[in-house]
Formats: sequence, structure tokens, C-alpha cells
Amino acid sequence: MKKRPASGMGGLVYSTNRGVSTASNPTTLPPQQQDLRIHLDRLGGNKVVTRVVGFIGKEADLQELGRALKQKCGVGGNAKDGVVLLQGDHREKVLAYLADAGYKAKRSGG
Repeated sequence: MKKRPASGMGGLVYSTNRGVSTASNPTTLPPQQQDLRIHLDRLGGNKVVTRVVGFIGKEADLQELGRALKQKCGVGGNAKDGVVLLQGDHREKVLAYLADAGYKAKRSGG
């Protein structure tokens, strides 16, 4: 038997982000309207990953962006749930690629 979340909100999602669509198949915003943030996360064992968050759109378009970033940086990673993860510290390369592609992106965090 599965446990239900304790929140009691019944799957209700509230967001103050005006560009977020709650539909199961949202439309992808054009690159000029995307507001992406590039983070560096440290995992256990001194591993680092570059995380790109804030993508609003279809999962297929996110996969395509993730594939392009992985190819540009020459590393592995994944893309799902609006987040692209790349193995290693590639913030500068990612920022340069996104700027050239017309995305509005900036580094975030330390």
C-alpha cells in the first residue's frame, strides 16, 4: 500500500513564476524568453556537476538542449524535469553556448 504525501493538498501545485504552465504538455518558450540559471553542485567523493535549471517547455526540447550541451562540453550527463546535469565544472562553456544560442542565462551561486 502506497503512502500518500502528508501535505494534504492533493497534488495542487502553486507557482509564482508566470511563465510556468501546469499542463502536462507545455509549449516550449523561445530562447529569448527562457531564464536559465547555471549552478555548480558538489556531490559526494569530490565530484562536481554543472546544473542548468529554469527550462520551460516540452521534455523533447529539454533533451535536445541537454544533448547539445553534452556534445559541446564533451561530457556525460542527463536532462529531465527541466534540469540539465553535466559531469564536471563547465559553467563558462555552458554560459557561452547558451548566449550564442540566444538564451537568457546567468551564473548562479558561488
